[in-house]
Amino acid sequence: MTAAVFFGCTFIAFGPAIALFLFTIARDPLRVIFLIAGAFFWLVSLLLSSLVWFISVQISNKESAAQQKGLLIFGVVLSVLLQETFRFGYYKLLKKANEGLLALSQEETMPISIRQLAYVSGLGFGFMSGAFSVVNILADSVGPGTIGIHGDSQHYFLSSAFMTLAIILLHMFWGVVFFDACEKQRWWAVAAVVISHLIVSCLTFQNPQYVTSLVPTYVILFLMGIWAFYSAGGSLRNLKLCLTCKDKDFLLANHRPR
Repeated sequence: MTAAVFFGCTFIAFGPAIALFLFTIARDPLRVIFLIAGAFFWLVSLLLSSLVWFISVQISNKESAAQQKGLLIFGVVLSVLLQETFRFGYYKLLKKANEGLLALSQEETMPISIRQLAYVSGLGFGFMSGAFSVVNILADSVGPGTIGIHGDSQHYFLSSAFMTLAIILLHMFWGVVFFDACEKQRWWAVAAVVISHLIVSCLTFQNPQYVTSLVPTYVILFLMGIWAFYSAGGSLRNLKLCLTCKDKDFLLANHRPR
C-alpha cells in the first residue's frame, strides 16, 4: 500500500510537468539549459529566504508560540517576494542572453522567443519548487507507519500531491504572465502575479482543512491559466485549430521565434 501511495502521489504531483518537459523542452538543448538555470535561480531565492528565517528564529523567543507563528508567516511572505524578485532578475538576464545569442547567430531572428523563455523558466521554477515542497512527504509515504491512525486526515499525502501539482503549473503560468507584463511594462500585471503568489502560499496555513486551501488554489490556477494563454498569444480560434489538429504551429514545441 505504501508503494502505491508513493508512486500515485509522485505521478499526480510531477506527471503533467514531466510530460510538458518531454514533449516541449527535452528535444531542444537550449531550452533545457534555460530550464535548469531557472531552477537554479529559484534555489538561490530559497537559500536566501531560509537563511533570513533561520537567523530570525535563533534571535527570537522560541517559547513564544505567537512569535514563532509570526515568524513562519514572515518567512512565507519573504520567500514569495524573493522568488518574484529573482524571477525579475532572471527575466533581465535572459533578455541580455537572448541579445547575445542573436548577435552570435547567423539568422535574423532570435534563436528562442521571449514567450518560450517565459514558459521554460516558469517550468524550471515550478519543478524546483515542487521538489522541495513534496520530496520529504513522498519519503515518509513509503513507511513505516499509517497516516491518520491517531485521528488525523487520511488525505494528507493526496492533498499534498495535488497542491504540489497546482504550484508547479502556477509557476509556469506566473512566468508567462510575468514576462509578458515586463515586456509590455504592465506593472499592475506584475503586481497581480506577486499578490496571487502570496495568496496561494498563505492558503496553505489553512491546512489540515484541505478543502479551504485546495479549492481556492485551483480556482486561481484556472484563472491564471486563462490569463497565461492569452498572454502567450492564444485565442479561441487557434485553440479550436489546435484541438482539431489543424494548426501545427500553435503548439509551443513548434513555435518559431518572431
